[in-house]
Amino acid sequence: MKSQGNSPERLIIGISGASGIVYGIEALKQLRALGVESHLVASKSAILTLTHETDMKYAALCELADHHYSNSDIGAVLASGSFRSMGMLVAPCSIRSLSEIASGVTGSLLTRAADVVLKERRRLVLMVRETPLHAGHLQSMLNVTHAGAVVMPPVPAFYTRPKSLQDLVTQSVGRALDLFGLESDIPRWNGGKED
Repeated sequence: MKSQGNSPERLIIGISGASGIVYGIEALKQLRALGVESHLVASKSAILTLTHETDMKYAALCELADHHYSNSDIGAVLASGSFRSMGMLVAPCSIRSLSEIASGVTGSLLTRAADVVLKERRRLVLMVRETPLHAGHLQSMLNVTHAGAVVMPPVPAFYTRPKSLQDLVTQSVGRALDLFGLESDIPRWNGGKED
């Protein structure tokens, strides 16, 4: 495992209200397995989505993280550029969160933390979960990309011949963590050669 530059091996995980909360859960699990300190902030909509998409309670989600924060705590350490980290992964990222981050007009700890990551020139990866997309969505994606973020919709890799939905989730999250220089144990393209 390695981190970028002199930043400590800690990563902020934002979970917004888009469908696909399993991506955030898996990210927390993979970070724990890698020994990377995790800092979780989940939106109110994410907590609601958790009840619709899983049997997990919010307290159990928080236990997967080394540190967790209320999304309304705009004075938390994540809101300051002096909080050093490798960056932030928002998994999943709703269009609302994407739009706030793209505009720089942030109204929650999740979007403020993402804005801080951008201003400090750290890595921000947004696993945007929406389809189809209209021009406003695409413009927000372009704007946030110009600001330095990586827009990474969780597109499944079928060359890995997944056996389950969990295989697809694990692969997508592992690829997102690759963008932070973290080496996860996921199947990788081998040029089409048999194992």
